[in-house]
Parts: sequence; structure tokens; C-alpha cells
Amino acid sequence: MKALFEGNKQWSEKLKAQDPNFFIDLAKGQNPEYLWIGCSDSRVPANQLVGMPPGSIFVHRNISNVVVPSDDNLLSVVYYAVKYLKVKRILVVGHYGCGGIGAALSDKSFGILDSWLTSIKWVANRYKKELSIFENEADKINKLVEYNAIEQARNLAHIPFIQERWKAGEDIQIHPLVYSLNDGKLIDLGVSFSKQADIDEAFVINEFR
Repeated sequence: MKALFEGNKQWSEKLKAQDPNFFIDLAKGQNPEYLWIGCSDSRVPANQLVGMPPGSIFVHRNISNVVVPSDDNLLSVVYYAVKYLKVKRILVVGHYGCGGIGAALSDKSFGILDSWLTSIKWVANRYKKELSIFENEADKINKLVEYNAIEQARNLAHIPFIQERWKAGEDIQIHPLVYSLNDGKLIDLGVSFSKQADIDEAFVINEFR
């Protein structure tokens, strides 16, 4: 705990040295440009990896960046971000080497996590043929990371209040992305959802790579 408080003190003092009014202004309210739905993995810090300060990104994280209609926590975050914060860009961010994705591909039981992994297993089954070409397990996991980010973004696009905002003419874009732990780069998968028609259009497999 001592290390946490010491680190916080140094961080706070550094920011105040750069801008004496930073925390004063930040305390007045938030106006983030992005909603980030990412994995809980400790190696994937949203603000830090894109070089943005506190207040720039509204964040929700769970195991393997899953979007399911039964998750009231996630739905509440998305609803608040879209309706009250007026966020226009939603990022669904997976990362290569994801442990949850690897667990979903295995035939082992992971206790309470098994039900959570069901959504990912569905994605794996949908792309069973495409994944079967990979002999290396790590490559298969990384490809499923990409498919999962896209399908979870598609799930998000099916949420009724997102579709309502689109019908109202609001510019809300959903972008599936992947973060590479090996080089720290954020990768655009070349797929986005910004209207009802985007949900219905099938993307060509591997074209986003």
C-alpha cells in the first residue's frame, strides 16, 4: 500500500507542476470524447496507451471485452456515456495474447468464468472454419481476439438505445480495435458500425487485416 500512495503523490505533484489548475478544472466535470470497452488485463491501460489525460476516455472493462445484453453493468455504462456524456465514439478493444480468449478455446473448466466465456465460445464456433487453418495455438488465439472484438462491437450495435440514437440522426460510431502487447501499438481492424445497415452487412473474412 505504501508504494501506491507514494506513486499517487508523485503523479499528482507532476501534473500540478505541469498545470497548477489541472485538478481544479478536472473536478468541474467530465466531457470525454470516447467510451472504451476493453479487457480487464492489467497490461492494457486505456488512457496511458493512447497518451490521453484523465477526463478524455470513459472506461468499462471486463474479461475479454465482452458485450452481452444480460450485463446490466455494461449497459448502464454505455447508456450513461451515450445519453448524458454525449460520447460519439465507442471503442471495443481486445488485445493479443488475451487469457480469456485462450480459455474460451480450451476444453477446460474455469469455474464461475465458464458462463462468462460462453459469448466468446459462440464467436469461436462461428469462425470455426477460419480458425482451423492455424496450427499454432497463439496465432489461433490472436485471430479469435480480432473476431471477438468485431462481434462484441456488433453486439453493441444491436443494443436498442444505440439504434434509437441512430434513428434520431446522432453520429455514434462503434470501432473494434486490437492492442498489441508486443509493441504497444493500437490496431484498427477496418470495421465500424455507425448505422443500422452496418449491422446487416457481412464483412469479408480477413479483409480487415
